Amino acid sequence: MSEDNRWFVMYTAPRAEKKVAERLKEKGIEVYLPMVEQVRQWSDRKKKVVVPLFNGYLFVNFTKDRLWEALQVSGAVKFVNFSGEHATVPQAEIDTIRRVIETGVSVEVNTDPIEKGERVKILGGPLEGFEGECVQKSNQDYFIIRIPGINQNMLINVPRKYLDVIKD
Repeated sequence: MSEDNRWFVMYTAPRAEKKVAERLKEKGIEVYLPMVEQVRQWSDRKKKVVVPLFNGYLFVNFTKDRLWEALQVSGAVKFVNFSGEHATVPQAEIDTIRRVIETGVSVEVNTDPIEKGERVKILGGPLEGFEGECVQKSNQDYFIIRIPGINQNMLINVPRKYLDVIKD
């Protein structure tokens, strides 16, 4: 990864994330599209489906001068901007998302503003060693991973017994 490469956030057409990722990879562009398994209910059956964790978003790792080239791919809509600056996601956040996805834990994505939680360290289970914040929602504890580059939060239900509060 060169010094100038960064993870930019691309917004895609609805339900086009997989196709856009494939087309970008064919051009030799590094792409990360976090996918999770969900059970979908139809009137006559249930089925496990693999869907993007963040609807309409994927992460593209390259230099800023190649943004226009990536937008030429069918299904690509735009790169996310905040105050005129292209949104980027640090490598550490990409690594965190990858690790969470690889563990297979159930993840909920939320775009609501969530107040700051208490600082915790996860003591056991597949996310052991993670440090971050914990919030309560519906009388359950959730470890929260904030992804400011796309204004999204990943919420992972972690029982209180696996959390150690970090004292400042």
